[in-house]
Amino acid sequence: MSLLTMITQCARRIGINAPASVSSSADPAVIQLMAIANEEGQDLASRYAWQALQTQSTFSTVATESQGVMTTLAGAGFRYIVNNAMWNRTLLRPVFGPLSPGAWQELKARNVTGPYNQFRIKGNELLFIPVPAASQTIAFEWVSRNWVNVTAGGTTAAAWTADADTGVLDEEVMTAGVIWRWQQAKGLEYAENYAKYERLVSDLMARDGGKPTLNMGTDFQSWPAGVFVPLGSWSL
Repeated sequence: MSLLTMITQCARRIGINAPASVSSSADPAVIQLMAIANEEGQDLASRYAWQALQTQSTFSTVATESQGVMTTLAGAGFRYIVNNAMWNRTLLRPVFGPLSPGAWQELKARNVTGPYNQFRIKGNELLFIPVPAASQTIAFEWVSRNWVNVTAGGTTAAAWTADADTGVLDEEVMTAGVIWRWQQAKGLEYAENYAKYERLVSDLMARDGGKPTLNMGTDFQSWPAGVFVPLGSWSL
């Protein structure tokens, strides 16, 4: 669904004239709807680590504490690193972190030299302790702040800019969000539509990316050492 399609649907549902264009419109009502649509997208994107906004990057270590600026190592849309998702693929080891300022200063004071690297992000730089050897491959997953597919350039952005732009996140949810936010801005009753929106967001969170099954009994994934005999029927 494009920006134009979404705003057209919103306009029809709230009872105003549907625009022929959104990004170039001089109509105050359409300008307000586009601003509200950007507010909705930004809030929804920052609310949860949506799988559609998760991506992976790799980089080669340098033999210094600072491995570089996060927007260089990841991308311009970098928001934050996914927890427990940074690994040294050269050494087949996890890179632990992020460290708190206190834990970082403790390790610096103790002059830790190994064996596992730990990291901290400070001043938008990725810091490693101890200093790694050069040319090791580090992979990590991170969440982007860019929730719009920019059709013109084939890139992503953190705001709507053109009618043909499409959303990365669920546009049914975004449409519902625009409607209740518009009602709120106009001083109208919006509680029912807000509650509907929250239910849609909660359902989307529950399904997003799939969820593991919680097993409160035997852990069938942790097989004991020995001969493995599959379940089934046997004959001699």
